[in-house]
Amino acid sequence: MMPSLLDDTLMHVAEERLGALLQAQDRGELTPAGQTEITRIMRTLAGRTGPTRLILMAGLPGSGKTTVARELEARGFLRLCPDERVFEQHGHYGRDFPRGSYKIRERPILGEIATELRTALAAGRDTVLDHGLWTAAERQEWRQLGEDAGAVVTLLYLPATHDELWDRIKERNASTFDDPNAMYFSEEDLLRHGARFEPPGADEPHVIYTGSLVPVIEGSA
Repeated sequence: MMPSLLDDTLMHVAEERLGALLQAQDRGELTPAGQTEITRIMRTLAGRTGPTRLILMAGLPGSGKTTVARELEARGFLRLCPDERVFEQHGHYGRDFPRGSYKIRERPILGEIATELRTALAAGRDTVLDHGLWTAAERQEWRQLGEDAGAVVTLLYLPATHDELWDRIKERNASTFDDPNAMYFSEEDLLRHGARFEPPGADEPHVIYTGSLVPVIEGSA
């Protein structure tokens, strides 16, 4: 068999296997090993042999972080989401545990996710952290973790006006009791969080999200 024909055959096999894995993912039947295989096949098909990628995000509630993270997940990234873990372990914020005590419950979960992230990056898993990272200090901590694991780290900034954020939050508040990514926020909450948020500055390498993942992928290639 000629080399080019062999290459085409292997490519076809890889594409068929990827299709089967993506179907399993859509059905909610994908195992962790299968997710790892998706990452490896996608890296191979894209001709990528470089270092593992870590995508961090900076954005307020309603900026679209989870939407983008799920798009990356569909492209083979492992998605790690602290809010979903808090919901799974403690229930709904404000109903099952008091408002104002979120950080206490989140802290050990962030430690667990940091450990999982190190393991994933060491295994060659491209990963996205589905978390807001409001301060430069937080972002530097997670960036350092990724770089220490040998990953190429990209910070994705999702800017939005107050009106844009509030419109989205009002809509998602309707599903707050069922969706861990729809934590209830009042406009007063949003204003308070906005005052604490530190947008990435010129001294902090980042990519601004404008609706396309192409610069994100290329920026971490």
